[in-house]
Amino acid sequence: MPNFDSFNGIKVNIYNGDHLPPHIHVLYGADEVLLEIETGIIYAGWLPAKQLKKAREWLTNNKGNAAQSFKLLNPQLYALRK
Repeated sequence: MPNFDSFNGIKVNIYNGDHLPPHIHVLYGADEVLLEIETGIIYAGWLPAKQLKKAREWLTNNKGNAAQSFKLLNPQLYALRK
């Protein structure tokens, strides 16, 4: 389930077999940024300011669903925390 959502030419991806911290991959053209789900802070990468703002707005409105999906797709990261 890599493509989680898309809007205005922006793609939001969540991958299985990924790494911590929980994050989303946001792609716009050839640019990509990884945003931490909890904080919206850039973990890696770059996006133009306009698209970054839209991606952060999306994350604000979809944080719970994104966090749950990241956890479901990456259970191996949470198994050791019990």
